[in-house]
Amino acid sequence: MTPAEITKASFWDRSARRYAARPVADEKAYQTTLERTRAWLKPTDQVLEIGCGTGSTAIRLAPHADRITGSDISPEMIAIAEERCREAGPGNVSFLAAALSDARLESTVFDAVIAFNVLHLLEDLPAALVRAGKLLKPGGLLISKTPCLGDMSVLLRLVIPAMQLFGKAPPVSYFGKDALRRAMDEAGFDIEESGLHAAGGHSLFIIARKR
Repeated sequence: MTPAEITKASFWDRSARRYAARPVADEKAYQTTLERTRAWLKPTDQVLEIGCGTGSTAIRLAPHADRITGSDISPEMIAIAEERCREAGPGNVSFLAAALSDARLESTVFDAVIAFNVLHLLEDLPAALVRAGKLLKPGGLLISKTPCLGDMSVLLRLVIPAMQLFGKAPPVSYFGKDALRRAMDEAGFDIEESGLHAAGGHSLFIIARKR
């Protein structure tokens, strides 16, 4: 991992148990996002989720794919995901403590890559999108939901550095919805569907197909 990834992994390791204990901020919007995602998955799909956190999304999507691999840079997040997977019992889900650049992810060519609430946390968005494309089959799908912090009000954006100063927020990238769409196009993806995760919010849900 890069030095920046090691720093982020340490942040999420420290935060993992508190993160796992928090309820979903907007359960209705989350369920809608899961439904939209399921509509694009096939029972034969090999799926990779990057930034899988505590594994909830991978476990909930397990019945709709052949195999799901959840990856995250935080070993502590992965430990919680594995605990939850043992409790929930899906036999087609596995987890891996790994950055997106990890060569172990290349052992499978995926039909879909899922990236929920993670693209704004990556050090280099264009490079990450290119990397995701390399892990996909031709015509494979990148399914993402991303807080577009560049579209937030200036006042809200000032809060994040203050939180980071006290170790309450990780490093983030500030890009808007248009910049995210443009980055996907430049990385070789065609957007098939997009829309807000929740009305009035700044998180953009995108289905993008590898050209």
